[in-house]
Amino acid sequence: MRGLALAACAAAVLAVLAAGRADAAPSRPDPDRKFEYHGSAMGTVISVYVWTESEAKAAKAAETVFAEMKRIDAVMTTWLPDSEVSQINTNAGVKPVVVSDETYTVIERAQDVATRTKGIFDITVGAFKGLWKFDQDMDGSLPDPKDVKARLASIGYRDLVLDKARRSVFLRRKGMSITLGGIAKGYAVDRCVKLLYDQGLTSFMVQAGGDMFIAGKKGADPWVVGVRDPRGGKSEMFAIAPVEDHSFSTSGDYERGFVKDGVRYHHILDPRDGMPAKKSRSVTIRAKDAFTADAWSKVVFILGWDETLKLIEREKLTDFELVVVDDKNEVHMTKGLEPAVKLLKKPTPGP
Repeated sequence: MRGLALAACAAAVLAVLAAGRADAAPSRPDPDRKFEYHGSAMGTVISVYVWTESEAKAAKAAETVFAEMKRIDAVMTTWLPDSEVSQINTNAGVKPVVVSDETYTVIERAQDVATRTKGIFDITVGAFKGLWKFDQDMDGSLPDPKDVKARLASIGYRDLVLDKARRSVFLRRKGMSITLGGIAKGYAVDRCVKLLYDQGLTSFMVQAGGDMFIAGKKGADPWVVGVRDPRGGKSEMFAIAPVEDHSFSTSGDYERGFVKDGVRYHHILDPRDGMPAKKSRSVTIRAKDAFTADAWSKVVFILGWDETLKLIEREKLTDFELVVVDDKNEVHMTKGLEPAVKLLKKPTPGP
């Protein structure tokens, strides 16, 4: 699901350690009977890892995941004119749009996070689409500051109206636009996890770009994930951690962006000024579900470590743990993750 700002997690920011390579097809199973599949949907790489004795079950799991991701993308993308989200945007300032239960659920959750963060997470950042160029159109150019300021007038989660009884969504002003790229992949991962549990699988991983859920173990051994070095190579990790029955979600400034005149510009925009957020290089969240991890990783990235601690205390947030590389390249983590995370090295310096 391509998009701007809070709109997207960096692709492949987490790595599954010691997993083989495959390209839209299963790798040959190792002696542990691990199967690996890769495909694409929602504007990113989708990976499925299954621990099972049955290759047929693994293949069915991958097929299920890819189909579900593509189905959700077709409903929630802004890149198809007939998607539910596109219809909401087309009717901004005109009329409410009745949507499906799942689209309403995702938007309702997004609004809850927006309210709790006082607009740090705001899906109306969709109004910046086409201004900043961080997708296939990325050419290293910067928007005119006057244009950024003009678009800010169309940002505001309070002008997104939900009617639960009618299951409708309405943007009060013309020019407003929403994007679900900052939360929909988390929802999609959780949907796929449920479908795989329903198939009787208990040990697997589902990954959509930077959003991942890890179920069970590889036999007696835990799955181990790595957290990418924000200024290192694509396969370079600065930390690893065993994970079981949790989601890991990473937001980073390195996958979709560029450095110009010594300044890094990237796709995670601060809705308060319309500029790329500056207080973090990467944020990884461990949570019980990917829906939670996806949205809150953007919040933490924008706020930075110190302000996040204040938010955690104010909102009594106890359902996730954090690893943060801040703007000074320092690593911070909450106490709940300290026993699990192994730091391999200090993150690489650089702009």
